[in-house]
Amino acid sequence: MSIEDDVRDLQQRYENDDVDADSVTASELGVLDGFLEALEAGEVRAAEKRGGEWEAVEWVKQGILLNFALRETEARTYGDVTYHDVLPLRETADLGERGTRNTPDGTVIRRGAYVGSDAILMSPAFVNIGAHVGDGTLVDSADTVGSCAQIGDDVKLGANTLIGGVLEPVESAPVVVEDGVSLGAGCRVTSGFVVGENSVVGENTLLTPRIPVYDLVEEEILYGELPPERRAFTRFVESSVGDHDLFDGGAYKPAVVATDLEASTLEGAQREEALRE
Repeated sequence: MSIEDDVRDLQQRYENDDVDADSVTASELGVLDGFLEALEAGEVRAAEKRGGEWEAVEWVKQGILLNFALRETEARTYGDVTYHDVLPLRETADLGERGTRNTPDGTVIRRGAYVGSDAILMSPAFVNIGAHVGDGTLVDSADTVGSCAQIGDDVKLGANTLIGGVLEPVESAPVVVEDGVSLGAGCRVTSGFVVGENSVVGENTLLTPRIPVYDLVEEEILYGELPPERRAFTRFVESSVGDHDLFDGGAYKPAVVATDLEASTLEGAQREEALRE
């Protein structure tokens, strides 16, 4: 049987109350361990691009959830610190072999996370279970890469950036940041938002399906996605609330404006990239 078949079978038995954390066997835990190893090796992913659209891989997300449903919380140690979790942290010996750097004292990679070759993870940073961080990507200080988030190759996540996690429901696609994207410091990307490849996003921009993206290139309003090769930044637009006694000068709501990438924007991103060589 394949890993997928094993996970699906275990999920079915869990739903039928045939197995729980008290009755799970060593063999069944072995299935979960093998599944986590496949995630860490990049052999399976929590989302895939199909027909041009990103979709959740439901059985993979079910496998992640089974690790919480069928394991007990244990006391574990990391250096001189004792913590309590259902899973240990990810082993990182393979990172150095592939040219990836992770700085100490605060860089945490949870089991079931994939980190590519020639990547950089600066402390403090946190990469959660099911996340996929591509080759050559920078995860800067105080960044969080949430559960199942899909980060492409050669991405720059500026300092203090939050990539939200989407674990449940299993059919919901996670946050996706495609290849070549640069997110400025303090950005937030949540709720399954897709950032198109080679886009440059200004600092402190919130990208979420609840905030409209005004794409000035195609002259359309989008929700939940930023098209490829855009320069995006936050602006405030007039709210439908309009004039109200509580608001001096009218009410406004946040929005994201997307324009063509300018040559100066690309040159600035390339100069910053050179500093990572």
